[in-house]
This record gives sequence, C-alpha cells and structure tokens, in this order.
Amino acid sequence: MSLIQPLPQGPLDIVGDIHGELPALNALLQHLGYDARGRHPQGRTLVFVGDFVDRGPDSPGVVSLVQGLVQTGRALAILGNHEINLLRHDPKDGSGWFFAARLQSDLRKYPGFARCHDKSERSEILRFLSTLPLGLERSDLRVIHAAWHQPSIAQARGQLLGNARLAYDAWERQASQAAEEKQITARMQAENEQWPHSLEDDSRRPPFLQAHCDNELNKSCFNPLKVLTTGLERQAHTPFFAGNKWRFVQRHPWWDDYEDDIPVVMGHYWRSTQAQHRTEEGLFASLSPFAWHGRKNNVFCVDFSVGARAQARKNGKDTEHLRLAALRWPERELVFDDGQHQATQLFERPQTQTQAVQPLAAANSSSATAAHRGATHCPAQAPNKRAPSHSSSPRG
Repeated sequence: MSLIQPLPQGPLDIVGDIHGELPALNALLQHLGYDARGRHPQGRTLVFVGDFVDRGPDSPGVVSLVQGLVQTGRALAILGNHEINLLRHDPKDGSGWFFAARLQSDLRKYPGFARCHDKSERSEILRFLSTLPLGLERSDLRVIHAAWHQPSIAQARGQLLGNARLAYDAWERQASQAAEEKQITARMQAENEQWPHSLEDDSRRPPFLQAHCDNELNKSCFNPLKVLTTGLERQAHTPFFAGNKWRFVQRHPWWDDYEDDIPVVMGHYWRSTQAQHRTEEGLFASLSPFAWHGRKNNVFCVDFSVGARAQARKNGKDTEHLRLAALRWPERELVFDDGQHQATQLFERPQTQTQAVQPLAAANSSSATAAHRGATHCPAQAPNKRAPSHSSSPRG
C-alpha cells in the first residue's frame, strides 16, 4: 500500500480545503445530502483534498469529523501541506491552535479559535494524519492536493502508506545538504543579517532575497512530496505578501503542461467565485470562476478560499465570496456551503485564446538562477539517493 491509493467506484463528492471552518463543513455536508453519520441515500462517497486545519475557528473539530468519516468508511482523505506541517512539527501561519509557539502571533491575525490542549488529543490527531495518503486515483479521475506531477507521483508510489513524514524528512535532509554545498544556506544567513525584520510583517517590504528564493526552489528539486502538496514554483519578479508572509517564489500553473486524458481535481490554490479574480501569482486571471482549466481543460481547483474567512471576519471585511465547495463527480456540479448549486464549465473543451490561462511573464526566465530554471523539471530522487546538480492575498 503506497502513498497513492485507489478511489472507490461510484459517485463522489470532493470537498475543497476546509481550514478549520467547521460550521461551513457541517452546512456543506447537509446540503450535499449526508446524514450525521456520513451516510448518503444515493450511496455517494466523500473525498477530502487536504488542508483540514489552520486559520479557522475549529481545526480540532474538523479533524475529528473527517477522522470519524474516514474510519467508518464513509469518506477518503488525503494530506495537504498544512497536515504535513503538523506531522513534521513545523509551526506555520494559522497553526496556533496546535503549536504554542504560534499562539500569540495567530491571535493577532485571527478571531478566537478552538485549541488542542490535551496531549492525548494531539497524539491522536497526528496518528490519524499519519495514516493518510497523498493522492487518489481510478480510471476516470485523479485527486491530489496541489499538483499531479508524474515524476513526483512515481516517487510517492514507491513509499509505503504511513511513511509520508519519514519520506518527507529524508528528502528535506537531502535538500538541506545541497543548500549547504551550493552556499544557499550561507547566503540566507547573510540576507537575514542585512534584513533582520520578520517576513510576516506586512508593513516592511523586503528587498528581493535571492537566497531565500533559491532555498525554496532547491527543496522542490529534491522533495517530490513537497511538489504534490505545495505545487511547482518558479522565481517571482518581486517580493509579494501572501498567506501572511513575504514570498519570493510564485506558483507555476502546472495544469497548462498536463497532457494526460484523466481529469484531476485539486485544492490549494485559493480560487474565487468572483469574476476576474486573480491570485498574486496571476493564476485564474482569465478563467470563469467555475471553469475547468489546463491544456486539456480537465483539471479543476475546488478550493474556493474559505480559509480566508476567519481573518476577513476579524478585519470586518466581506466574506460572502469566501466559500467551501464540493465538486460532485461524475456530474461535475459544484455545491457550496450556502446551498448554491453551480454547474462547472468548459470541461475538456479546446482552449481558445481568451480562455487560456495567461503565462507568467517571460522576464522570469531571464532572471532565474539555476535552481529556478530547474524547478518545474528537476527530477525528485528517492531518499538516500543524491539528485544530480543541474525551483496580502491568501496562500495555502
């Protein structure tokens, strides 16, 4: 049993990133027709694309609900990057419910949230997450959190189910060793001395920190599980603030290079129901909010940014467009936590010039480092094998 597991046959309801929004999840399940035990009168199966936790009001409650559904056979779930952070004991933005080190900074950004105080509860959450795969597939559909990247999928197939954290850590150690050898680590230390301010301080715009950029791209070259859970990345033009942190790499629309006929459903990318919405990286800029995308229009992002709802509430901003969604398969219909039903569009239709996602500016290629140039094609290696030398809107 590997980190890529089979999807069951029959109709599916594929739920996007939840980020601790338990009330939205309960409402969505009701609108989808599930009872309190996760049973559906038509025998449908729930599938969760990861990122159950962080930022929202009740991450422990969401994990408990998802765990109960998975353990009773009513649902399947995969890991997102936020679950990977928990498993690796890596405190990140929004994880103050679990990590004491993040509590004070998160309370400044988010309204009150349920915390995980009991040691046994924390251990049980980690035990459950450690049992989850990274991808699901069957002959007519694939489900992944961030990127169905075939070289990385092949490496994940070679890892035993339950081994995600150990494998992730092994690849990260390789990346760290390479960063030392390439002087990336030393250059990062020099940059930190030159720019001692927190990268989570949106009031201080940093200069472009090239070593910080190279470090992120280097990780993608070595760690296939990072690619599957955070996506492919490339060097940004300038620093930008997203996910409550200054960034130096931006997400690459891997779906524009996806040539397989099997459709892919994913989360992670903070889509919007608002027309003409675009992310900081320019993703989805020319797409209808409900359109399939990619080279063959057979990839769909089901993350409609409910993870930004908590911070918007705290700041008194509109939350109507920040929603939790599920994609019904094979119907290809969206259901939202407010009960709205919406047909998706353009499935497997040839792209026109106006429908195509606009590529990132060509200026990237001229300013890229070697790590940047290799980011989207660098072959991830198995643990203990060295790779050859040769990548304030929300962000997952």
